[in-house]
Amino acid sequence: MRPEILNPLFAALTDLKGVGPQLAKPLTRLGLERVVDVLFHLPTGLISRVRRPARSGTGGADDHRRTDRSGLSPRPSPRAPFGVEAFDGAGDHVRVVYFGRTSGLARKLFPLGEKRRVSGRLDLYGDTRQIVHPDHVAEPGDEAGIAVHEPVYPLTEGLTNARLSQLGAVALERRPDLAEWIDAPLLASRGWPAWREAVERAHASPRDEAARDRLAYDEIFASQVALMLIRQGLRNRKGRAIAGDGRLTDALQLPFGLTGAQERVGREIAGDMAQDTPMLRMLQGDVGSGKTLVALRAMLTAVEAGTQAALLAPTEILARQHYATLQRMLGGLPVNLAILTGRDKGKGRESTLMGLADGSIDILVGTHAIFQQAVTYKDLSLVVVDEQHRFGVAQRLMLTAKGQRPPHLLVMTATPIPRTLLLANHGEMDVSRLDEMPPGRTPVDTRVISLDRLDDVVGSLDRHLATGAQAYWVCPLVAESEGSELAAAEDRAALLRARLGDARVGLVHGRMKGPEKDDVMARFQAGEIGVLVATTVIEVGVDVPAASLMIVEHAENFGLAQLHQLRGRVGRGAAKSVCLLLRSQNLSETARERLALMRDTNDGFVVAERDLELRGGGELLGLKQSGDADYRVATPEQLVRLLPVAHDDARLFVERDGGMEGARAEAVRLCLYLFERDAAVPLLRSG
Repeated sequence: MRPEILNPLFAALTDLKGVGPQLAKPLTRLGLERVVDVLFHLPTGLISRVRRPARSGTGGADDHRRTDRSGLSPRPSPRAPFGVEAFDGAGDHVRVVYFGRTSGLARKLFPLGEKRRVSGRLDLYGDTRQIVHPDHVAEPGDEAGIAVHEPVYPLTEGLTNARLSQLGAVALERRPDLAEWIDAPLLASRGWPAWREAVERAHASPRDEAARDRLAYDEIFASQVALMLIRQGLRNRKGRAIAGDGRLTDALQLPFGLTGAQERVGREIAGDMAQDTPMLRMLQGDVGSGKTLVALRAMLTAVEAGTQAALLAPTEILARQHYATLQRMLGGLPVNLAILTGRDKGKGRESTLMGLADGSIDILVGTHAIFQQAVTYKDLSLVVVDEQHRFGVAQRLMLTAKGQRPPHLLVMTATPIPRTLLLANHGEMDVSRLDEMPPGRTPVDTRVISLDRLDDVVGSLDRHLATGAQAYWVCPLVAESEGSELAAAEDRAALLRARLGDARVGLVHGRMKGPEKDDVMARFQAGEIGVLVATTVIEVGVDVPAASLMIVEHAENFGLAQLHQLRGRVGRGAAKSVCLLLRSQNLSETARERLALMRDTNDGFVVAERDLELRGGGELLGLKQSGDADYRVATPEQLVRLLPVAHDDARLFVERDGGMEGARAEAVRLCLYLFERDAAVPLLRSG
């Protein structure tokens, strides 16, 4: 149970006075639903206000100025500016301007003939000095609410900085005094304030590095302790040693031999499975590096030992792809392979459930459905999780509860993860890396092209299809969105059908029903469709060797890891493959760097490390790391800088204090609850 001292921070914002359904909507869009969410929603900028003497010129700073309203402009159209003609104390003319439907607001704020203090940015419009949409309008003597320094928070439509500042003040009032969880020598050496002071200082200024680092460290430390406690808890559970006799793995008919990397990683996995401590291993491998074969050999080892294995995929498309791939790899081997997804119903599902329970099914492939309560295994000894970034620590724990004893766990990812993020999000695991490509995989030629040349690209696509080859065309949206100029898959498919013919163009996206989506994919894999227009639903797992052209529209709107995954859908056959990244005209410098990086390297690990540097405080790796550690305070730069220290401190705490009573253990428990890493709290023993 959450400690009572933290309850005021976890109250819903709608419980606060003045926060009704209307205000709750924009707050929810920002992920602000509880007081603690506002507490950790820190400002990113600072307004510093200075008084401007008369005729001081313009630019940059905000302006405190007494104004006498002398008239209003005529009632404006909805799009026309609405102005208040005013004069400052020295008689200089200043125009206060409002745009849109704000005439009523202006009339209330500027009663005729009365004086007002205005704060806002003073600019020149032609020869006229003006303040557009002032930040504050106050009566003389009532300027207490106009701060000399005002923090600027990340906002969304329908939410003002002033309102968020008020909520921030409420959150700060509710912050309790908490026992210190950072070791005193570390706290002193870094010059960090106590937690309560750090939160207040971080809200007062985004430039307070000591306060910001303290809070980032707290968040990183909580995650590291949680991961280490989970690892320790799983390691302490008695598993069982699994060893095969080679009769199945040696009989696999492979078109080519194993790479050195596959052999090395295979030995690491076999060594883990031969121990009675449950394996916790992540297998990192770039697109096409042969992870599926490594996983199959591990699952066959489990079958050779007379036990069962399960492979979990994040989507139905990927599950069915794996099922087909494993069937092809197994050939005629005496292994009973089955599939189970949420779509499987009736007698087929019942038959699969019976086969799992009586042990006649050796390997099961599926989605989350394979771990529902109704699904029981006779003897599950190995769980393989593919594209593990879709599954969090809590879900990984759930997977291990299905065996009579904790099964060995192997998680795979084709998303290269920088070392910093491996420690940050997957610190409970050992890591293996496939850093060698099998023969036959040729590098994809990546080119960056302006969207102005769209007609040329369509012409090239037509010629490409005429050779019998296939292509992907990926768009950022499913359907046209009002106010967005981004390409929509439905519109692009319609355009291509008009140019290339209906029969040559298929469409697949996440809103389609499973059977409909599977039918399109099956026809594409069979070569009946020439070009598949899609959203990122085809990002992982789709294997069509004849597809040798990948076109990504508005590529600047995709994360680098997404682009790398999409590029990995081609280059799987013997033909030379090309990836065209179509970009818009107005690119930021960072966007240009990211697209240039994609053009210059095919190495996913290089892409991942550079992505972490380029994205700054943005979304890590271009992916929502759903279920994994979600850092609200710590930026990627702080992760890189502070994580090694937090990792060592967390390890010291778990090894020295994790199983003992003591003041620090209780304080760390508070820290875990505060940063919502409390899934690990039961593992924090007290005596």
